[in-house]
Amino acid sequence: MTTPTVAGTIHHARPFLYGPEEAALCEALRSGHYGHTEVTDQFETAVAEFLGVSSTVAVASGTSALHVALLAAGVGPGHEVIVPSLTFCATVQAILATGARPRFVEVSPRTLCVNASQVLNAITPDTSAVMPVLYGGRAVDLTDVQPLLTKRGITIIEDAAHAFGSCAGTRRVGATGALTCFSFGPIKNLTCGQGGMIVPRTPEEADTCRRLRGLGIVQPAAWRAETTSYTVGGFGLRVQMSSLNAAIGSVQLARFPEAEAKRRALWRAYADALHEVDGVTVVDVDVERTVPHLCAVRVHAERDRVFRELRARGIGVGTHYPPNHLQPAFSPWHRPLPVTEQIGREIMTLPFHQHMAQTDVERAVAELRQILTATGSAQ
Repeated sequence: MTTPTVAGTIHHARPFLYGPEEAALCEALRSGHYGHTEVTDQFETAVAEFLGVSSTVAVASGTSALHVALLAAGVGPGHEVIVPSLTFCATVQAILATGARPRFVEVSPRTLCVNASQVLNAITPDTSAVMPVLYGGRAVDLTDVQPLLTKRGITIIEDAAHAFGSCAGTRRVGATGALTCFSFGPIKNLTCGQGGMIVPRTPEEADTCRRLRGLGIVQPAAWRAETTSYTVGGFGLRVQMSSLNAAIGSVQLARFPEAEAKRRALWRAYADALHEVDGVTVVDVDVERTVPHLCAVRVHAERDRVFRELRARGIGVGTHYPPNHLQPAFSPWHRPLPVTEQIGREIMTLPFHQHMAQTDVERAVAELRQILTATGSAQ
């Protein structure tokens, strides 16, 4: 359901609804049951079938997906988790919520993702997990270090918040054997309004994730409704996905081929338009295999001023992300990361959502070119 861009403004990001979400949400509301219900179960099954995996575990948000996955992998106090500094702070907060600590690493300047050598160089005796962030939707290949990680008992937990629908080779992200976490927040490739999903590696891990998301209770909700007792088997959180959110997600999933096509076309339009604009570099997302979540560029001179001028002209740009190793909250784990720090001074994300038309892309790029040319940033 495309709506026209607000006159004079191109929003940075906007949720995209196809239309039937409203009816699906009203039906879930009329049921009178708003927690984890059969609607949530059906959404989990549909996502598993889409990805080509045996099961998925729906939760309240992408952040809670990371938290639960870390706990399920046995990450806790005294452990380190290798994680890029260039990510949303939620990734780091999920690590800290387990009692573990982040070990920040660099990313590749071309992809803004970690690579195998960076992970290998960051391993310490306390490393319990590696959390690659699939920036922009691009899959991360850690095949070269997988044998070593397995030998040392180190779990790969993918932060695939940007990457629902993307592929690693011929398989969807989530179907490659890693413990994978998706976000279904308001502006993600697929939205539930709010929500997240874990793809466990084994049936046992799936059971652990389900207990953790539901206050440690062993039995499923449908079973508990038919009996007088239940069993609390251990620690747990209350981070189930509501049937209301699952209803929205089910509609979105049924229309996902449209999202794939639109997002790839939008990213390609930007790449073509920016090809001859001096002073900016497009961050490569491997678009043939990726369902892009955003279009990021590096502005090589005076990014902050370019950012302000674009917003003043009605072009909604963003910054994804300020490096986390420089944040006050995470200062105890600071390490010098010069590549990430340089990227943090240059990174800017352009308007990117399914409401946009080709003319919106052309206008955003034209305004950017004009600003760079007027100030001499374009050489």
